[in-house]
Amino acid sequence: MRSLLVITNAGAGTSDEVRLNLALTVLREKASVEVARTTNPGELDGVLHRAGGRTIVVAGGDGSLHAVVTALHKRHELAEATLGLLPMGTGNDFARGNDIPLDIEDAARLVLSGRPRPVDLIVDETGNVVVNNVHVGVGAQASRKGARWKTRLGAVGVGDVNLGKLGYPIGALLSAFHPPSWRLRVEVDDVVVNDVDRPVLMVAIGNGSRVGGGTEINPEADTQDGLLDVMISRAVAPTAKIGYVAGLRRGEHDERDDVLTLQGRSVKVSGDEFWLSADGEVSGPERSRNWRLESAAYSMILP
Repeated sequence: MRSLLVITNAGAGTSDEVRLNLALTVLREKASVEVARTTNPGELDGVLHRAGGRTIVVAGGDGSLHAVVTALHKRHELAEATLGLLPMGTGNDFARGNDIPLDIEDAARLVLSGRPRPVDLIVDETGNVVVNNVHVGVGAQASRKGARWKTRLGAVGVGDVNLGKLGYPIGALLSAFHPPSWRLRVEVDDVVVNDVDRPVLMVAIGNGSRVGGGTEINPEADTQDGLLDVMISRAVAPTAKIGYVAGLRRGEHDERDDVLTLQGRSVKVSGDEFWLSADGEVSGPERSRNWRLESAAYSMILP
């Protein structure tokens, strides 16, 4: 019988617990299952210390997967690890981009029947990892502004509605009214593909293809192809921004003349002070950051 270690967030709500129990019922039909609930990196490290050779199943979203991969990478145990995913997050972009079912019971069946496949990982010069996608510019700016409003509105409720959910839309709206551009040098495999004399709206570096709950920002990105997909939007004029956003919503932004798409194994972004969003986590400000691809860094159970 297979042995699984299911890692979930101890702070999950009632609805998440119901979904998790549905998945556990499926898993326990054919596997031995231990469930570990963690609240912080220290607890997570302790759980992984006793994982042994078991398949590690992450019950959560992109942030939860990022946390587990980060912890295994720091422990120098990632290369030997096999992970499964029960998508229980808000966006579930890694799952969407890798054809992992969003239905929790179907995802559990995939954990039992799928094949471990080698997947790539993005690593920056400080040792931080990116599982799915990292982007610089207007998207990160919207996330940053939205986080402030999410905190401000989080304690406000109207009936059963928590107004904190409006944080990101408000952040995006504020970014639209104060449309920024950045003068950035972008180098792919040490070749300058955009210099500071050409302002950009955003730069997206994809191991996976999707962000923000399904938007295909790097449509051709594949976590198993050994390449980073880089998208540079130069749509900085007001009308160009509108066209870019419309194209992004339709999945056609990469066909625009002011959008550049490339592939490579390393990317450097430098120039104006910028914020970045990596797997949904916003950090900064930065003046320079380097990313490289680690091919086949770990194994993930996929269709």
